[in-house]
Amino acid sequence: MNLSVPDYIAAIKPYVPGKPLEELEREYGITDSVKLASNENPLGPSPMAVAAIREAINTLHRYPDGSAFHLVRKLAAHLGVLPENIVLGNGSDEIIGMLAQVFLRPGDEVIIPRPSFLMYDISVQCTGATGVYLPLRDLGIDPEDIRQAITPRTRMIFICNPNNPTGTIITQEAFDRLLNDIPPGIIVVVDEAYIEFVRDARCLHSTGCAVSDRPVVTLRTFSKAYGLAGLRVGYGITTAEIANLLNRVRMPFNTSIPAQAGACAALEDTAFLEKTIRTVHEGIDFLYAALDDMGVRYFPTQSNFFLIDVKRDAGEVFEHMLREGSLSAPWSPTASPNISGSMPGLMRKTCALPKR
Repeated sequence: MNLSVPDYIAAIKPYVPGKPLEELEREYGITDSVKLASNENPLGPSPMAVAAIREAINTLHRYPDGSAFHLVRKLAAHLGVLPENIVLGNGSDEIIGMLAQVFLRPGDEVIIPRPSFLMYDISVQCTGATGVYLPLRDLGIDPEDIRQAITPRTRMIFICNPNNPTGTIITQEAFDRLLNDIPPGIIVVVDEAYIEFVRDARCLHSTGCAVSDRPVVTLRTFSKAYGLAGLRVGYGITTAEIANLLNRVRMPFNTSIPAQAGACAALEDTAFLEKTIRTVHEGIDFLYAALDDMGVRYFPTQSNFFLIDVKRDAGEVFEHMLREGSLSAPWSPTASPNISGSMPGLMRKTCALPKR
C-alpha cells in the first residue's frame, strides 16, 4: 500500500512487552515457571479489589463514569489534593501520551535520561519532537546534566523516580534546586510508578510540587504496589490548569467500570499494600544476602527490582534462565550503552521471596 506516514512515525521502534508465562511454558515445555521481568506484584491483586470487581461485573452493560467521580475523589482525599488536580489514564503511560499530544510540536526538545521507561521516547517521537538523551551517572539521573541540557527549544523533562531499570532516586533537596533553575513553561514530568517501595527518606516525593504554581506533573499507578496491572489504571497529579488541558484530549471512557471499582477498593486495602511492601523489602534483603554469599555484584535499589552484573552477555544468561523457567529482563551495553560500558551484562530482577 502506498501509505503516507511521517518519517518520525516510521522511525519509532515498537514497545516490546515481556513474554507471557503461558508462551514461555509452551515454548520450553515448562510447567512451573516464574515471571520476574515486568515488576508485577508477587502477591497478586488486592483481595478487596477483586471483590469489588466481581460486584461491578453486573453493570458491564453500562458505560463507565467518564469523570470517574468516586475514584478521583478518593485519590484526592488520599493525596491531600483537590479533585481538579487529578487526571486518570489507562495506565500512566496513556497520560504520558496525553502530555506529548497537548504540549509538544515538531522541533521541540524533550530531555530524557537513558536508560529509562521506553514510552517516554515513543510518545515524544509520535509528535515529531526531538528527544535529548542524557546518559546516567553511576546508574542515576544527574540534575546537573539536566540543567546543562536545557535550551530555548526545551518543552518537557522526564524524570523516572525511582528510575526504571536502575532503581536509583533523586533526592528532594536535589530536585528542589533543579526546579528553581528550570525556566518557566517547561513541563517537568516525575514518574513515581515505584514510589511506594522507597526506603530512603531523602527521596523526592513530587506531589507537593505538582500542585504548586510550577508546571510539574506527578505520575502514579495501581499496577505495581496495588497489584492491578491488568486493569490499567494510572493517574497524574498536577495543577488544575494542566489537568484541564489533559482532560480535553483524554478519551471519555478511558478507565473501565471494573478498573474504577478495583482501584477504589485497592486504595482502602491498606493491609494488602503494607504486606506487599514488606514482602518486597524482605525479598530484596534476602537476595542481597544470597548474592553477597555468592560474590555476585549487584546494585542497591529503592524500587521492587534491581540490577545484577552477570559478567557476561546478558542475552545469553536471559536465554539460559528462560530454559530453567525464570523470565527476567536483560540489559547490555550493546542494547543500552548509557548504563556503563564496563559491564558485560546486567539483569533486572523483580524482588520477591522465593517459593518455599
